[in-house]
Amino acid sequence: MSEPYDLLVVGGGINGAGIARDAAGRGLSVLLVEKNDLASATSSASTKLVHGGLRYLEHYEFRLVREALQEREVLLAAAPHIIWPLTFVLPHHRGLRPQWMLRAGLFLYDHLSRRKKLPGSRKLSLPGSIEGAPLADKYTTAFSYADCWVDDARLVVLNALDAQARGAAIKTRTRCTTLLRGDDLWTATLADDIGTHTVTARAVVNAAGPWVSEIVSSAGINRAAAGLRLVKGSHIVVPRLYDGDHCYIFQNGDGRIAFAIPYQNDYTLIGTTDVPYDADPAKVEITEGEIGYLLDLVNGYFKTPATRDQVVWHYSGVRPLYDDRNNNASAVTRDYVFDLDTGGNGKPALLSIYGGKITTYRRLAEHALAKLCPYLDNHAPTWTASATLPGGDIPDGDFDGFVRHLGDKLPWVPSSIRARWARSYGTRLHDIAPDAQNIADLGPEIAPGLYDAELRFLVRTEWATNTDDVLWRRSKLGLGMAKQDIAAVRNWFDDPANHPM
Repeated sequence: MSEPYDLLVVGGGINGAGIARDAAGRGLSVLLVEKNDLASATSSASTKLVHGGLRYLEHYEFRLVREALQEREVLLAAAPHIIWPLTFVLPHHRGLRPQWMLRAGLFLYDHLSRRKKLPGSRKLSLPGSIEGAPLADKYTTAFSYADCWVDDARLVVLNALDAQARGAAIKTRTRCTTLLRGDDLWTATLADDIGTHTVTARAVVNAAGPWVSEIVSSAGINRAAAGLRLVKGSHIVVPRLYDGDHCYIFQNGDGRIAFAIPYQNDYTLIGTTDVPYDADPAKVEITEGEIGYLLDLVNGYFKTPATRDQVVWHYSGVRPLYDDRNNNASAVTRDYVFDLDTGGNGKPALLSIYGGKITTYRRLAEHALAKLCPYLDNHAPTWTASATLPGGDIPDGDFDGFVRHLGDKLPWVPSSIRARWARSYGTRLHDIAPDAQNIADLGPEIAPGLYDAELRFLVRTEWATNTDDVLWRRSKLGLGMAKQDIAAVRNWFDDPANHPM
């Protein structure tokens, strides 16, 4: 058996990847295992926002909102290629929250944390404005504020890449089937396509998301200091509903809100729902009722209604929230809760994570290591607050300038592909085909804009093993892609010659 790891992380979503990165950067030996692909569940099914969570103020979640607001610009500096500022427009609905309440909430939002790059909130007059153009005439006043957009699945991949670069082992398609606690070490049984084997670790992080309770059970722990509550969130995508780069946040009569967000240039992303869920998280699907709910909500604001036949894509995810016994699924806390189990007598620790949101994953990782490091005799300082993620080392964080200079460095790459590569890979794009001098050097064009060289890069460096990994997580190229082009990508993966040794 190999030497024991300091830390075994179970779960390759944003929390697991973030903890693996932080721990590896502190000099700990780390193994992360994920039973499917990185970000294959909750972490690729978010609303794709780095935001403070304006509506959480109504539930007095001031600590969570403040921490999230602080993290916006930290993450923006760490990964300016996959995170960028987004203006939110909140129309005032006369039948719902009064203007004074919206003003008060935005005042808190502006002042709970210092801002350097993101502007403060302001009041808008909608008639004659680009923000008011797509809205029904009854909406005459709105408020705007700033948060950020994030490519959620790529954020997970970048954290895993950085963890690996700092010494962590990342194993996808590897299931943790059992955990056995000894006096000094955990022994974990892992199963992959080849078979089963065991590893040992001084501590375990249970970041399995909706499956967190299964890992607790596999460890033979019969009690649960924290409870799991599953809430389904669904989104729909329709052809672009309005001009402009701003996002809308719409209030609803049931107290919830929904976003309408520019998505992949040609589309609008609408979400999300909050529905209690008690079925298999691996089989989560949107319902017709959820689609109708989202359409009805946004159609109460837009002049031209969106229709069911316009929905070109949808996705659903299960949020593994801490059960705070709130009867309203929308009001269940999004804050994270740790359950640290040491066997009651100093045996190796198991840290299980409940809740959390993508915006606060880095702080969650810091707090998780603060819990675990005393048991691992590690006293290394925190470090991630000022560190860029892979590809994020863009001079001065000037993404637009970076893209402009790419035209000089890669004039033979079509501008649309350069722009997509820049957004997806940042400075890493030069590693896709470092010796290429013309478009032919990228190899065959497997699907429109997707060349053999990029597919090989994703297989070689980003754990991609199949069509969905590439078309729906490493990118969103599957959206709008013709069936024959998707089949061509599938055929590429089916060719054994394209598999890494």
